[in-house]
Amino acid sequence: MLSVARLLFVLAGIQGTLAVALGAFGAHWVRGRLAEAADGARRLEWWETAAQYHLVHALALGVLAALATRASGGWIIASAVGFGAGALVFAGTLYAMALGAPRWLGAITPLGGLLLILGWAALAVAAWKSV
Repeated sequence: MLSVARLLFVLAGIQGTLAVALGAFGAHWVRGRLAEAADGARRLEWWETAAQYHLVHALALGVLAALATRASGGWIIASAVGFGAGALVFAGTLYAMALGAPRWLGAITPLGGLLLILGWAALAVAAWKSV
């Protein structure tokens, strides 16, 4: 059976891989395509913000995985869900808008940010209860 810590380390690795790959994709392919667009600078900024938050929260999952080797419980899971879903929603909507998806997705982006905040708060509680 897969332990919570192992699963979180795997997810951290996957998220980190995707964040670096998408960051590089943005720096090379997306940057070149957006240079021609009227709103290219704004869209490239969205991409860079998405990649930054994506990578930071991949690392946060790694920290959470390390904590899960010492503790378990609902706060660890809550933090993992906050980080995982939050990164998906926050970075995902920004990546999509940078590539030309409808701007109304920007109304969903803050929900991802809220999930990230909740993930950090849950991490704080999990650490307080276990360390």
